[in-house]
Amino acid sequence: MNTAHRSAQNAVPVVTVAMSVLNGGSYLQSAVQSIVEQTFQDWELLILDDGSTDSAIDTLLCLEDPRVFVIKDGQNRGLSARLNQAMDMARGQYFARMDHDDLSHPSRLAEQVAFLEKHPQVDLVATKCVTINEQDYPVGTLPFALDHKMICARPWLRFPMPHPSWMGRVSWFRRHYYKDPGPYCCEDNELLLRAYKNSTYETVDAILLAYRVRRHTPWLKMWRTRKALFTVQISYFIERGEFVFATLSCAAMFLRVVSDLRNEILCRAGFLLTANKADVSIIEWIGNIRR
Repeated sequence: MNTAHRSAQNAVPVVTVAMSVLNGGSYLQSAVQSIVEQTFQDWELLILDDGSTDSAIDTLLCLEDPRVFVIKDGQNRGLSARLNQAMDMARGQYFARMDHDDLSHPSRLAEQVAFLEKHPQVDLVATKCVTINEQDYPVGTLPFALDHKMICARPWLRFPMPHPSWMGRVSWFRRHYYKDPGPYCCEDNELLLRAYKNSTYETVDAILLAYRVRRHTPWLKMWRTRKALFTVQISYFIERGEFVFATLSCAAMFLRVVSDLRNEILCRAGFLLTANKADVSIIEWIGNIRR
């Protein structure tokens, strides 16, 4: 679709949803469908193709929906660049994240918009997330904290705000663009760390996103992510003279590596971590999207 005619064809939406796609494969249709089937319907979805080599975007069933826009330039620019591009294109009052392999609960946008409307002092709101495996079955949950104080209690460790669940005011995102090129697989934590002292973060107390996890994450990718986050944290804290936090970052890095090695050994030995029994309602809404 030609994005140059968006303003003429469509009313200005309340929410802009940004989805950067790189070879979305079989998961992409369901991810997009979970936005199309939201109870809150006043949105636009920007699908930014980051140089995909598969045909998943071209075969989407919802391309005729006037709220869905595909942006292609044939380049592979990375997630940070694509999200910054989406921010510049956004017409909504609110800017929401979505990954190409995750699933949004039908009431996700409605609940996040209502939260931001009720709390005008909040800049960015996440949701609680269930994790799902390759077969769409819930296998656990992601760490979370509900209020700004708890979210930012340990900046030397991480901010428990799952990136694909974010929604914030477009004005806030445009004050705090993602670093480009972003640090490897941790552009979200870099932004949160850079902005947290002058921003307010919150989390909706409901599971509104299913976050896709793989059975096994390659060790090299995990190590590069850990190293990138550590570099971001050390640079930030040393630059500001926060040497206690810098020391705590070093300790956290050591413990992460030890934990990763332990999990790698368990995985290779055939031991898999199990989760608590999933809530029936969660299984149902995931199944409805993947029907």
